[in-house]
Amino acid sequence: MESRHLFTFLVVVEVGSFTRAAQKLDYAQSSITAQIQALEAELGQPLFDRINKKIILTDAGRRLLPYAQEISKMHILAQDALRSDSELAGSLRIGAPESLAAFRLPGIIKEFRGRYPQVQILLRPGACWELTECIRSGELDLAFLLQPETEYKDMHIETLIHEEMALVAPLNHPLLKLGEVEPLHLKAETILHTETGCTYRNLFERHLNSHGVFPDPKLEFWSIEAIKQCVMAGLGLSFLPLVTVKNELAEGKLAKLNWNDESQRVATQIAYHNKKWRSPVITEFLLTVQKHAAGWQEETAIR
Repeated sequence: MESRHLFTFLVVVEVGSFTRAAQKLDYAQSSITAQIQALEAELGQPLFDRINKKIILTDAGRRLLPYAQEISKMHILAQDALRSDSELAGSLRIGAPESLAAFRLPGIIKEFRGRYPQVQILLRPGACWELTECIRSGELDLAFLLQPETEYKDMHIETLIHEEMALVAPLNHPLLKLGEVEPLHLKAETILHTETGCTYRNLFERHLNSHGVFPDPKLEFWSIEAIKQCVMAGLGLSFLPLVTVKNELAEGKLAKLNWNDESQRVATQIAYHNKKWRSPVITEFLLTVQKHAAGWQEETAIR
């Protein structure tokens, strides 16, 4: 069974016409017909019904389809595996929560794209629970997670760095005068939250609730940049990963309260499915990630 015949079969299914398949593949229509007929002869069954000038998959065609898709996928992966590093190509589907997509990934992606410009990177934002489901379903190749160190039986997970958290406030906020801020001090404060389902938001809220503190009103944002601007404007306090606010703290635009974050810390992890084949693209990307993670660790140690 020739792989090019299967690929032609997939294109015909995709475009729904022998004529359009010939145009897409730049073949003569007779060549498309011959390839499909050769495939049907080998399998001993017709793959398409021709009804009212339309082609419709037969039962045999429907049963062949998933196998043809898998064979085509493996053919592409085999080609990628045999390319030299300088020719590395393909696509990489990555998921990450907004805080990591904005403050941890840009340097990684910039370096990787500089070395392998032929690789297409598709970045999908999402909450950690959504991203793990996308790993399980095969929608993503890799996912960056920001959560308490977690292991899943069906995934390979590597912890890259334990993230320090920061309770930030506008400059000259009264709580800055305290030696240490306790949960009860936040009882009358407005908290600017990230979206529902955010892991570190959940940890922070549970910590406050365990001390009988249920701050109200709450403001919820999808954007960390919007949260920071609102804190600077004096609308309230916010609990965020330190990496997302370190520039504003260094520039004196935000202030960091003396808050014990030990019970609310999270880790940046990278995950992929145990059954996921580590293609050359994935392997090189993981090496780039590990290099940058080592740099993050050094920055933390110096600080």
